[in-house]
Amino acid sequence: MPGSPPSPLLFLDVDGPLIPFGAPSPWYRTHEHGTTYAGEHVNPLLARIDPEHGRRLAALPCELIWATTWMADANACVAPLLGLPELPVVVWPEPADVDERDERRGLHWKTRTQVDRAAGRAFAWVDDEITDTDRAWVAEHHRGAALLHRVDPQQGLTDEDFVTLEGWLRHEAERGGGR
Repeated sequence: MPGSPPSPLLFLDVDGPLIPFGAPSPWYRTHEHGTTYAGEHVNPLLARIDPEHGRRLAALPCELIWATTWMADANACVAPLLGLPELPVVVWPEPADVDERDERRGLHWKTRTQVDRAAGRAFAWVDDEITDTDRAWVAEHHRGAALLHRVDPQQGLTDEDFVTLEGWLRHEAERGGGR
């Protein structure tokens, strides 16, 4: 609808939230050297992805963005397993002196770039490495609403995580918090 505010962003990490570090899952046949998916040999960690997450992520009232070191490979390898279309990808800048200072303070290397990418727009960030330092930095430097949601890397995304995300994103979308 013309003139309607943009929906909130959701910056989504892959390792931890979508690929839990716990036991392998039953969704794909795994072999000692990798996973067979659609007849092709792929990264063995992809066997841990719950394909149902794709439907649930697509139903969230937000714009999904890959925020992962997988970069464009998330679209090539992960999105098809989830039934998701190609998504925008955060392009990480080369490390700079400020990143080293941030790291010593405990700030995650993704935090500054995602706040810049959001440009004041409401966003949720789903990752397994978020800390209180990141939350404090975002609160001080981001003019929009933000939910930094830490996922247990052993479990990956759970029903409770989706309930939290759905509630926050819906609230922000309804209040026009996308901008």
